[in-house]
Amino acid sequence: MARWIQTFVAATAAELDAAHNTQLAYARDLNDFAGWLSDRELHFATAAQGDVEAYLIACDAQGLARATRARRLSSIRQIYRFAFEEGWRPDNPAIRLTGPGKARTLPKTLSIDEVGRLLQAARDSGADAVRNTCLMELLYATGMRVTELVSLPVAAARGDPRMLLVRGKGGKERLVPLSGPARAATADWLIRWDAEAEALRLKGKPAPKFLFPARGKAGHMTRQRFFLLIKELALAAGVPPDGVTPHTMRHAFATHLLAGGADLRAIQIMLGHADVATTEIYTHVLDATLTELVMTHHPLARKDGA
Repeated sequence: MARWIQTFVAATAAELDAAHNTQLAYARDLNDFAGWLSDRELHFATAAQGDVEAYLIACDAQGLARATRARRLSSIRQIYRFAFEEGWRPDNPAIRLTGPGKARTLPKTLSIDEVGRLLQAARDSGADAVRNTCLMELLYATGMRVTELVSLPVAAARGDPRMLLVRGKGGKERLVPLSGPARAATADWLIRWDAEAEALRLKGKPAPKFLFPARGKAGHMTRQRFFLLIKELALAAGVPPDGVTPHTMRHAFATHLLAGGADLRAIQIMLGHADVATTEIYTHVLDATLTELVMTHHPLARKDGA
């Protein structure tokens, strides 16, 4: 079964240009299914629809989240579709299964005031303030995913650009506009970046390729380090850190743009969503926020009527 998984994941990477994290997710899901089949002396080639159903029931019994079970069924469907197309099986035993579906929950976001406090905390963060301000301003100005942000090549930021070229999921590129504060923060950071790069050259070492370099294997700040950094900034800003992640900043970017009258299609392009339906969830976030505003502040909504 390992050969099936390796061949399928490699084909997905080559034909669909699947992102590395997507490939890893496919491999994890399918290895779990393969282990379950192996314990029952079954194989991908011999499993029937009832076996796939039994596996999904077992996943439910383990307490796995509905979204996790839905993703696993999707992975199983995909490998069986591939196996059918390759002639490894005469059928797809998972094709008729609908699965649990995904719970549609509204993403958590931040208020404009909270974002402002986070940005100020970055400006006040000591020796790393210039870098931290650049990170936070770029994140809020563009709505980039954290991986896209930390892996930005320094070349993308040269020349005081009005637009930033971002490489997203599956290697797809998109242009996002930069706000004035983001451009200023980037220019300030590049002055420091160039000074540090020159110091490396004097030591006979090459200059970094990334805008936010680090000594690790990747050569740039890791997602995990930035996650910890934004929590530190939240504490300094007096914003509950449990509700602050790089992704909530992305949600804030989209929600605040929509509230300001931006076109949903434009937000979709800037976020790098393949389908506008994914972006439409922010209209529900805005509706919920406005409803809460009315219920909290409208005089007729108050219980005491005062």
